[in-house]
Amino acid sequence: MSSLVAAARLARLVPHVLHGLWLVKRRFELLSAVERHQLIQWWSLKTLRILGIALKVEGQALPTGHLLVANHVSWLDIAAVHAVLPQARFVSKADVRHWPLVGALVEGAGTLFIERESKRDALRVVHQAAAALQAGDCVAFFPEGTTGPGPELLPFHANLLQAAVSAQAPVLPVVLRWHAPGERFAVSARFIGETTLAQSLWAIASARGLGIEVQILPSVEVAGQDRRALAEALRGVISERL
Repeated sequence: MSSLVAAARLARLVPHVLHGLWLVKRRFELLSAVERHQLIQWWSLKTLRILGIALKVEGQALPTGHLLVANHVSWLDIAAVHAVLPQARFVSKADVRHWPLVGALVEGAGTLFIERESKRDALRVVHQAAAALQAGDCVAFFPEGTTGPGPELLPFHANLLQAAVSAQAPVLPVVLRWHAPGERFAVSARFIGETTLAQSLWAIASARGLGIEVQILPSVEVAGQDRRALAEALRGVISERL
């Protein structure tokens, strides 16, 4: 029965993704920022709904000009955040741009891409993110740098926090917790190890009762803070809430 449910969900997801690509390629450049955000939120909410994922939200976000940091479990984390905060411009590893279908969607949503192995490119993105923050944008990134199992956080990388320090922009910690019946941290949502995107998608589509809880915590002021100390403080806050 789970295979039939998964197949039905994926059959609905394919035209939804293609519709999203059409919107990005044909409509986005004609729309205002507010209209783009509305479409991003609509598309993300529908994506979660098609896959049978329940969304729960706690807390309220700042309107503009903040750096969002969140823990990272699934490739669907971006859709979960965009369902609540569609104005978020994510910083993502450069190879995501080349993922089938997904790459074009995240690029259309204003993603900033980074070559993680290049210190020079990291510096470029820090400057780009700081300029975006100063312009009033919401920039988002996953300081773990990769996906983790859920309950325990990986070490936080501090480099991109320099953008908030330089722009004197507040940091908004966000906690993402995937759960399922009998599992406080859902196994089916994990995207770790040798798991492929296709395998992860099938596991999520097959899951029953899968949900994502998005907790928006109080913002953190960065004045006078060192980025490494800030990274440890943010990791502690998010870990405690998890």
